[in-house]
Amino acid sequence: MLYIKTLKKNQPLTTLLDIKTKKCGLRCTIFSPNGDEYTGEWLDNKKHGTGTQLWKKSGSMYNGEWKHGKRDGYGTYSVLLPETKEYATKYRGGWKNGNKHGYGTYFYNSSEVYEGDWADDQRCGWGRMYYESGDIYEGEWTEDKNHGQGSVGYANGNWYEGTWRDGKKHGNGKFFYCDKGQIYEGLWADGEAKCGTLSDFGRDEAPAPTKYPIPQLQLVDMELALQEAQSAYLAQC
Repeated sequence: MLYIKTLKKNQPLTTLLDIKTKKCGLRCTIFSPNGDEYTGEWLDNKKHGTGTQLWKKSGSMYNGEWKHGKRDGYGTYSVLLPETKEYATKYRGGWKNGNKHGYGTYFYNSSEVYEGDWADDQRCGWGRMYYESGDIYEGEWTEDKNHGQGSVGYANGNWYEGTWRDGKKHGNGKFFYCDKGQIYEGLWADGEAKCGTLSDFGRDEAPAPTKYPIPQLQLVDMELALQEAQSAYLAQC
C-alpha cells in the first residue's frame, strides 16, 4: 500500500518564527547586538556568498566572498584611519576558513608591503617583501620567515643570493659588496659568513673600493717550476 506522509497543518509558533527569521539568500543589512553590520548573502543562517562586514569596535571592514560564516575566496580587508575617517586597504587577496590563504598583498604601512603566497594567515611559499628600509627580498617563505632559496637587494646597492633558514642567511650563498667591488662566495650560518672566498668583483666601477685589491692566486706549473729549480741548482754547482 502506498503511504503518503502529510504535513502538520498547525506547526508550533516557535518553529514558524524560526523559519521566518532564518537568513538565506540576499539580505539587507543585519545588525548584531554588539553593533557589527553585515550586508550580503546568506545560507543556512550563515554568511555565504558575497558580502560586506563592518566591525564597530575595531572600525575595520571586509568586502568579499564568504563560506559557511567565514571569509573564504577572494576579498579585501580594510582599516579605518582615525585621522581622515577613510578606509585604507590592509590586505587584498585569497582567504580560506577565515585566514589569509593563497596569493595576496598585505600592506604593513605605506612603504612596507608583501605580495605573494599565504597559508593559514602566514607568509608561506614564494613572495616578495618590500621593507621600509628600502631592502627587497624575493624568494621562499615558511611560517612567516625567509626560508629556502631567495635573494635580497639592499638599499645601499649590495646584494645577496642563496639559501635561508628561519629568516637568516644559512647554507650556500653569494654576497655582492657592490659598494666595495667585492664578492663573497661560501657558507653561511645563522646570518654570518663562516667559510668561503672573498674576491674583487667590478672593483673599477665600485663607488667606494678598498684601498688595495685582493691578491690573485695563480696555479703554478709544477713541472716547469721543478725544471727551473734544477737549472738554478746546477748553475750554482
